[in-house]
Amino acid sequence: MTSSETRPTADLVVKNIGQLLVQAPSKDDAPVIENGALAARGGAVLWSGPGAELDRHAAAGPATAVVDAAGGVVTPGFIEAHTHLVFAGSREREFQMRMAGKAYLEILAAGGGILSTVRATREASEEELVAAALPRLRTLLLHGVTTCEIKSGYGLDTATELKILGAARALGRAQPVRIVPTFLGAHALPPEFKNDRQGYVDLVTKEMIPEVVRRGLAVFCDVYLEKSAFSLRETETILEAAAAAGLKLKLHAGQFNDLGGAQLGARLGAVSVDHLEHVSDEGLRMMAQAGVVAVALPGASFFVRETTAGLDRMVKSGVRVAVSTDLNPGSCMTENLPLMMTMAVVDGGLSMEGAIAGVTTAAAAALDLPPSRGTLLPGAPADLVVHAIPDWRHIIYHCAVSHAATVVIDGKVAWRREDRAHGIG
Repeated sequence: MTSSETRPTADLVVKNIGQLLVQAPSKDDAPVIENGALAARGGAVLWSGPGAELDRHAAAGPATAVVDAAGGVVTPGFIEAHTHLVFAGSREREFQMRMAGKAYLEILAAGGGILSTVRATREASEEELVAAALPRLRTLLLHGVTTCEIKSGYGLDTATELKILGAARALGRAQPVRIVPTFLGAHALPPEFKNDRQGYVDLVTKEMIPEVVRRGLAVFCDVYLEKSAFSLRETETILEAAAAAGLKLKLHAGQFNDLGGAQLGARLGAVSVDHLEHVSDEGLRMMAQAGVVAVALPGASFFVRETTAGLDRMVKSGVRVAVSTDLNPGSCMTENLPLMMTMAVVDGGLSMEGAIAGVTTAAAAALDLPPSRGTLLPGAPADLVVHAIPDWRHIIYHCAVSHAATVVIDGKVAWRREDRAHGIG
């Protein structure tokens, strides 16, 4: 055994792990470590592997925090790659109308639709937006989310878009989940520009984007490409302006119609194209060739009674697939990322191994994070989840509940379930 003098002292040790997923499982070699352990120091993974080897690689000191996994499963922290988490108001009445068969124009006439959220969000202060978003973010955390992307897009004017992104930044400071901010000023056409589409595109490209970049409020720029939102030409114009200003690119595409978004994303070097319920073989081929990640949003398909994207087809085309909630008030009001994994498998044809990758390594790629993110390899951020289950497949198989018992972010316990035993018996 290596002497304690030559072993680094860990400030976190996770022991008694029934199954340790250092990376997403593979159909070929299923890299699941039975009876594992993990040590971390300075917010990064120091070592991970068989529990019997822990003492050879790390020493525990008086200040070392010890997490007992009690025979449960440990995975990398989940990465939520697509949310609209910051908004005001709610749209349950609209949901009831839609489930009763009301057409979208009827819902709009009754004051519903995205513009109802825009009105409420414009009226709310940044502090009110933060207060409303914090419980949603905490619910994501208790489902195992350690990194969360947040989009703007419910302002559709400069002041409110900046306010939403300011709220996202405040959320990052107020709690432990990492926040990745995305500017989505081109989410819909605001009513004041209903007869001046070019005027709004100019506002987004010439005023909003420069101000977002000047204030350092976003990493990405996203555009909603759809018949009811922005055309292919408008989308390209906005994304080119964003890229020129230094923002990375994403786009919503193919939710209801294939307008060529996959090809555009590939051509412009987008990090991800999200939705893709409707996408051509050529679009997938170009995405695979360009290394563009597809972000699957099966909950949104379920919520609006659309067919879920064919995720097995994407994988066969060579496209990496991330899985996300699309948390938003109009078309998927949920913080349950593990349930989205189940939907991706059952409705989308994704493998169970692919679903784990979809919320870890593939989700990290969808946010252009370093390759180690979404793993528990040495040097990776010590973001992990202890699940009170006997086998990793229960995350997907035993669905619609949170199995998380402890969530660690940057090597520190960010949340621990206090209302039930952590064991799996």
